[in-house]
Amino acid sequence: MAESGKTAFVLGGGGVLGAHEVGMLRALEEAGVRPDLVVGTSIGALNGAFVAAEPDTAVGRLAGLWSDDAAREVFGARVWERLWTLARSGTHLHSAEPLLRMMDQLLPARTFTEMAVPFQCVAAGIETAMAHWFSDGPVIPAVLASCAAPGLLPPVRIDGRHYFDGGLVHSIPVGRAVALGATTIYVLQVGRIERALAPPRRPWEVGMVAFEIARRHRFFEEMAALPDGLTVHVLPAGGERKAGVDYSQLRYRNASGITAHIERAYEASMKYLKEQA
Repeated sequence: MAESGKTAFVLGGGGVLGAHEVGMLRALEEAGVRPDLVVGTSIGALNGAFVAAEPDTAVGRLAGLWSDDAAREVFGARVWERLWTLARSGTHLHSAEPLLRMMDQLLPARTFTEMAVPFQCVAAGIETAMAHWFSDGPVIPAVLASCAAPGLLPPVRIDGRHYFDGGLVHSIPVGRAVALGATTIYVLQVGRIERALAPPRRPWEVGMVAFEIARRHRFFEEMAALPDGLTVHVLPAGGERKAGVDYSQLRYRNASGITAHIERAYEASMKYLKEQA
């Protein structure tokens, strides 16, 4: 558990948009900001695990993980391969094996106790219909559970129970960092909260807008209820802020914008941190 006065990095979910967080981490590293606690959900759990495992090398390792080739390896299956996976499983389009292999090769820690910085990640328990925070035992299965996007990846079985993506229950888990005693919090998010929603205009936008409301509301409630004495920095992603539905979440296999996401977030976050100094 973090002690009072500690600095926490809170890394939210967002699929391929999680590349923004790498740019933010680079800005934080150059500004000399180091975490005493890391909490993450979904793709933020993946990024956060690398930060907590070895903070001094995390940005470099994540740059390799977020390369175009690496991203294609995880979600680059051809149409017939995705359909075959769906036909066999009945529930998902992609195997978790490529992501498992990538983490096994690149993550320099195997258990939570081996982490250089205390780390927790969250997943959605299927049997319990509740958030489940992982803080001990093997790290990789916990991160895979937090990243198990419904329909894309299979649910992850751990100790006899099954888990889906942590973003279903905690999109940006600021409250967890507060509960663990952090008083300075840096929120790394993928840019969605910077983009105002608008009423849907097309049938397929209805579900997307409804899900986005559900995804954001807990974060906004937690931010509104923060206790006195906290310093919270929500780092900017640097993207467009026009209102409407962000369709990039549907193009999860498109790795072409990853470098741009990283650079935009780095520049915007570096500017923000300099203004706060």
